[in-house]
Amino acid sequence: MAANFTHSFATLCCLALWGFTCTCDATYIPPPHSTVNPGFPVPMNTNNPGVRKAARFGVYQYNNSSNDLFLFKEWQINKAMVQIVRGLKYMLHVEIGRTVCEKRGQSNLDNCHFQRKKTLQQMLKCYFEVWITPWLHKADVPVALCH
Repeated sequence: MAANFTHSFATLCCLALWGFTCTCDATYIPPPHSTVNPGFPVPMNTNNPGVRKAARFGVYQYNNSSNDLFLFKEWQINKAMVQIVRGLKYMLHVEIGRTVCEKRGQSNLDNCHFQRKKTLQQMLKCYFEVWITPWLHKADVPVALCH
């Protein structure tokens, strides 16, 4: 129970950094007597706002690199882990689906509905690694594998 609280507290602190600007070279320092080791991946709730935001970054990366006429967006986040190392590294297993929005048109995925026409429906299983450095307002997606 104490380990879960410590993990939740550490994660909450890191997510709180998301909205703040810091020009310093910040490094994660665990609270005294913490059982959470920096650099060790820990499971996250798939409904966590930080997880959802990271999944969206992964989808943007997929959309930018695909030749599909339509945009995809996240259908379901199946598994999420976060690793704290000079930022937050999310490791996500996500199912994405083709939307009705064409790439050349709508860019806000929140307004894009999934395809209803059977011939145009497509679902992909993806693994995304999303590295977020909140104090630099930077997100990078070094791994975006979908099939």
